[in-house]
Amino acid sequence: MIFLPGNQISLLRNGTEFFPALERAIDEAKYEIQLETYIYEADVTGIRIRDALARAARRGVICCVLVDGFGSRDLPKKFIRETQAMGVRMLYFRPEISSLSLKRERLRRLHRKLAVVDGKIAFVGGINIIDDMNAPDHTPPRVDYAVKIQGPIVAAMHASATRMWRRVAWAALQPLALPKLRPDAAPVGHMQAAFVKRDNALNRRAIERAYLDAIHCAREEVIIANAYFLPGRRFRRALLAAANRGVRVVLLLQGRVEYLLLDYATRALYGQLLGGGVEIYEYHTSFMHSKVAVIDAHWATVGSSNIDPFSLWLSNEANIVVDDEGFARELRENLQRSLDDSSRRVRRSDWKRAPLTRRIAAWLAYGCVRFLLGVAGYSKMR
Repeated sequence: MIFLPGNQISLLRNGTEFFPALERAIDEAKYEIQLETYIYEADVTGIRIRDALARAARRGVICCVLVDGFGSRDLPKKFIRETQAMGVRMLYFRPEISSLSLKRERLRRLHRKLAVVDGKIAFVGGINIIDDMNAPDHTPPRVDYAVKIQGPIVAAMHASATRMWRRVAWAALQPLALPKLRPDAAPVGHMQAAFVKRDNALNRRAIERAYLDAIHCAREEVIIANAYFLPGRRFRRALLAAANRGVRVVLLLQGRVEYLLLDYATRALYGQLLGGGVEIYEYHTSFMHSKVAVIDAHWATVGSSNIDPFSLWLSNEANIVVDDEGFARELRENLQRSLDDSSRRVRRSDWKRAPLTRRIAAWLAYGCVRFLLGVAGYSKMR
């Protein structure tokens, strides 16, 4: 992981801040827009972003939208045809064919949420193209983060998005050319940052290594907010070792049940983590979709990667790591408000008093996840 200086990075909270910033960048584009998302929903927000892309296409801007074949499998074909008729190029990453297949290729998804505009402005985070209010049971808006980035690090993001688009286009027998755009690498700020991606080629463990290196070096505090948390042994040992040497380790996890199997499997780890001194809080006000962390008040990451087998070992993911006290402070303050106002702490005594049936269900779910990974060829949750 290589940190580059000279960047300006702004934290964006939820879609209320992210989508206006993205739309503004699209409206100012002159040459090229590349957008990747796991979920693209044809709701009010999806139409809003589609219309902004259409306006750009009418100005002669090349607009490329890449969506995942599983996450966006319910996107109406009519919406896709209309979007393409407006001049926006749209492709699927691994179109979903059979919902019953357990082949490992089916689990290798495009989970990145990445946008690059003119090689000058980039966005990365955990926010899909879906309205904040588009959540189960009409809950309050989901909690999520993204960042807007300008500076030298954008060149790496542009190169990654270009490679991904060309790869998918050729696989679909649609060699849709992109302009030879040279990203602007001039410094525009003072922040150090690294673009960290996870793929199934040369960067299989890149995001996990970034987390582990930072946790191993932690001296005061580790705060991780993650929607889907099911780390392997190596990750759990790093958290427990940090807590053992006096570091405050805090996990802010999803409190509302969204995916029953993963929710119960996560709780199977509570006893070990709580017994080792790790603090666990569950967010209950709404659905928490965050994938962020702050370590020692200067290291921070925002991205698409959950801390579970599917993100760390299977999917294509993208995170930004920022080494900057001001940015880390802002993110930490946001997380602290969530801890104070919207979360309930899980104590070791609470977990011990939990009904035996609940604890058995948690371990059965954990075993089921491991079995499914084994069937798909990923049996070791290291």
